Amino acid sequence: MLIGVIADDFTGASDIAVTLSKGLPGEGGLRTTQYLGIPQQPADTTVEAGVVALKSRSILAKQAVEQSLAACEWLLAQGCQQIVFKYCSTFDSTVEGNIGPVTDALAERLNAQRVVMCPAFPAMGRTLYQGHLFVHDKPLNESGMEHHPLTPMKDADLRRVLQQQTRNAVGHIAWHKVNEGSEPLRQAITRQGGSERILLLVDALNENDLRTLGQACEGLPLITGGSGIALALAHNFIVRGEAKGHHAGVAAVAGPEAILVGSCSGATRGQIDEHQKLHPVLMIDVRDVLTGVTDANRLVAFIEQNQGRAPLVYSSGTPESVKQIQQEYGREKVAAALDNLFGDTAKKLVANGTRRIVVGGGETSGAVVSALNLGALIIGEEIDTGVPAMVSQGQDPIALALKSGNFGAKDFFARALNTLRGD
Repeated sequence: MLIGVIADDFTGASDIAVTLSKGLPGEGGLRTTQYLGIPQQPADTTVEAGVVALKSRSILAKQAVEQSLAACEWLLAQGCQQIVFKYCSTFDSTVEGNIGPVTDALAERLNAQRVVMCPAFPAMGRTLYQGHLFVHDKPLNESGMEHHPLTPMKDADLRRVLQQQTRNAVGHIAWHKVNEGSEPLRQAITRQGGSERILLLVDALNENDLRTLGQACEGLPLITGGSGIALALAHNFIVRGEAKGHHAGVAAVAGPEAILVGSCSGATRGQIDEHQKLHPVLMIDVRDVLTGVTDANRLVAFIEQNQGRAPLVYSSGTPESVKQIQQEYGREKVAAALDNLFGDTAKKLVANGTRRIVVGGGETSGAVVSALNLGALIIGEEIDTGVPAMVSQGQDPIALALKSGNFGAKDFFARALNTLRGD
């Protein structure tokens, strides 16, 4: 294994996994496998990039650090030469963590003195300029992320955000230096910090910037960022002759289907509206879940009654309605109830024969794959930007697509199911 990735949620893991698998146009990428949690056995020797998916974004910082270090140890034992800590391209993190504490711990373990940090993902409109994160034409704190129910982002200046979370110095490399090319950028990175460990936020406005940054990061033991930071990492190993350039493909999976959605993002709500024009949709009332009126059996019954029609069940609501319910019942109780509901539903569906599952939302994706305990997923073709088709191993495989809330075109859900079937 050449590259090891520690991802703080399951959809983000699949996002960077497909980036590594795809590589640069015409060149190919690395043979990539996504692991659902920290494996208990060695990786297959053909795997060139391993992505360990954790559900650590919204847990206590101490727990996130412990899990991330354990994942790092496993990846190093597989021979990884470079570790990537992957977090969301909107830098989802409260003042208490977890991005800063995890980065600090990994930097210390890997003896990394200069740690590049870049969440930019231009293909999804996320860019970093003068240390400020933008979502399309809006600063992060005016993009809607300021209302996120778990990690509200109130400041677009990531230098200030990060400095509140880390015990290390925070630096910044501006876009004009990135624009000079990979070698000047590499030299700029090397000059930063002196003997002091420093976390370096590096601007990026487009994919060419990310390719430049990836090439400049060759040989660094630790890199952190969104999935875009991995654009040229496979290239570095291919030009050195340590990889040949892999072109991904996953066998299609037939069988019953289900769509489970727990995101409250505007993009996901628009996708649900589009889907219900042609397909059956069931809305879940969160209060009914909390009071026991709605359970997994009801969701399974609806999905199985509508087999062949791409049935979708969702708990999405407006940020305002979600906030109101959280204030009434408590954020942790609401999150746990929905995680248990979607996890139980997925287990019952698979036990009854469902073989294609599309999941919307990072927390929901984590709940579903944790409940199914699939172990490892082979990364296939990209369904939409940042969302690959994935298939579990074994004689009776499950095909999955895990979508972050803001990802995907309006017709994503039906198209994802068709892709998993090989259409």
